[in-house]
Amino acid sequence: MRTKLLIDQHIHGAYGVDFNKAAAEDILYLSKELLQNGIGGYFPTLVTDNIMNIKHQIEVIKKAASAQTPDMAKILGIHLEGIFLNVEKCGVHNPKYFLKPTIENYQMVEDSFIKIVTLAPEFDDGLIRYLWNKGVRVQAGHCISGHLTGCRGVTHIFNAMSGIPHRGVSTALSALINDSIYTEVIGDGVHVSDDALKLVFRMKPAEKVILISDSLPITKSNLNEMIFSDSKVYYDGVRATTKEGTIAGSTALLPDIIKRLHSVKLFNPQYIENPYKYHNIVLPGYIEWDEQWNIVDVVHNS
Repeated sequence: MRTKLLIDQHIHGAYGVDFNKAAAEDILYLSKELLQNGIGGYFPTLVTDNIMNIKHQIEVIKKAASAQTPDMAKILGIHLEGIFLNVEKCGVHNPKYFLKPTIENYQMVEDSFIKIVTLAPEFDDGLIRYLWNKGVRVQAGHCISGHLTGCRGVTHIFNAMSGIPHRGVSTALSALINDSIYTEVIGDGVHVSDDALKLVFRMKPAEKVILISDSLPITKSNLNEMIFSDSKVYYDGVRATTKEGTIAGSTALLPDIIKRLHSVKLFNPQYIENPYKYHNIVLPGYIEWDEQWNIVDVVHNS
């Protein structure tokens, strides 16, 4: 079977590389590893941090992007997941750095290379419209609001958001019943149960599902603990959590997730196509897969 190369729009790192800390050389190394895993393009995703470090890492990522070679997964832009979130759904993010999603606050880190912003729409003060007008994909995440006006998508559905009530509205419910909303899904078997995945895949139009890894720097490394987003994270071979049990992110890359979804009969090849349309991207190259959705070959063209 042949598909396009994979695009991961939500990845915090892998192979020991953390986008909130990495040097440009580390990001280039990771880009080579990602392409070997069939990932042709990706959006380095920054977690909540102090403004100075976010600005610094944006410049580092841009430096890496400008130095890329054809044997690397292409850096397509930055996903800013942090700083405009709800403390009630902070997950592993450090809430001491949270800011209200205003235009003025965003302008402290604004850069044309930021292509996706995750925020809590319940606190919006004009930022959603501002980002929409600039072509930035706004996604609701780490939030409780069920009102998604102006949002193009939701970030890792069911995780760090209000769930499905039988009265009232919620983020997850609004995402599921709104056919125009792109929906990020972590299908690693840790973040979302298979029954909940079935619900998402049955409710959402197939072309609106975005598979993501939400991969941590610990993925594909020999680390079993690390500091991530100011928290000590422990990896037990299955999941990476804080000592309180909060899931910090996944320890799988997209090909691992695709293989797992296929094994439980939940994978649709359409999901590979969707990020291309969402971001209006063209990437040369393709992946050859066997019948069990193991990668046989990755072909990339400069």
